[in-house]
Amino acid sequence: MEPSPSRNPDAFVSAQDSTLLLEAVARQAAGAEAGLFGPLSITWRINRESALFLGAGRAALLQLAHPWVAAALAEHSTVLDRPIARFHNTFRIVFTMVFGTLAQATNSARHLYALHARIRGQLPQAVAAYARGSHYRANEVAALRWVYATLVESAVIAYEAVLPPLTAAEREQYYAESRTLSGLFGIPPHALPQSWDNFVAYNQAMHASDALGVSAGARAIAHSLMTGAGSWLHPPHWYRALTAAWMPPRFREEFALEEDPSSARRALRVLPHIYRRLPAAVRFSGPWQEAQARLALRPVGLLTQWSNRFWIGESRLPFA
Repeated sequence: MEPSPSRNPDAFVSAQDSTLLLEAVARQAAGAEAGLFGPLSITWRINRESALFLGAGRAALLQLAHPWVAAALAEHSTVLDRPIARFHNTFRIVFTMVFGTLAQATNSARHLYALHARIRGQLPQAVAAYARGSHYRANEVAALRWVYATLVESAVIAYEAVLPPLTAAEREQYYAESRTLSGLFGIPPHALPQSWDNFVAYNQAMHASDALGVSAGARAIAHSLMTGAGSWLHPPHWYRALTAAWMPPRFREEFALEEDPSSARRALRVLPHIYRRLPAAVRFSGPWQEAQARLALRPVGLLTQWSNRFWIGESRLPFA
């Protein structure tokens, strides 16, 4: 799996490819109501944790390090003006795929494919191995793989920052389940590393490759996100320090991130003690709580609806 810009103009997900992937994923689902994984899965166990928000900044910045992603956000998104909407849009899709019914998960995937199909353009400047004027498209497999990899890796980093580390077997199981989920993003299983160790090696190779590179535009978007420009939500200093600490050294430099190792270390000492004492209504995300209520045939309570509004900007999981 070569970590370099795609040389194959046909290496993108067609509508037919997407349909076939959804059919394959549906055959592996836990059930119509349980959705893709169900309550016994390690995916539910990890993704229910509000701690995943700790890794959101890292994932977002690493995605911006892909010149196609940065250009697409600058030209096709309101991320600079509405960062909270961007946060909601991302978690609305991901949490619906993970915790929704099978119908909700597949409908979310169709929505995502249609959204990506409209995103294409040309790079305004040369970045890393990409020439000025080179074409990009959101449904290109290598770009989708990179974005997805940042989410999976950052989730594990955030989870283990406040909870006991996963065992080798648990990591392998989580990664195996993530390869199933990737089909909803339009990524065929053969396009992903086959094991957790291979996945780690892929990420390390990407970090060192010319498939990634931070443009001036990407740097500006990153600083807007990390300062909460245009939003009521301003990440505290310790969060920015933790994000910088978790970034590969190359990208700390390319994004010109403010480093404060002592603040990051202090946060990692304090956060586990605070986090593990949080009440369930705060610690576990609204989408997971809604899924639990659905499977228990209970109505979705007000606390869950309020939590959903924080995470996905709506009181209920969409795409029903």
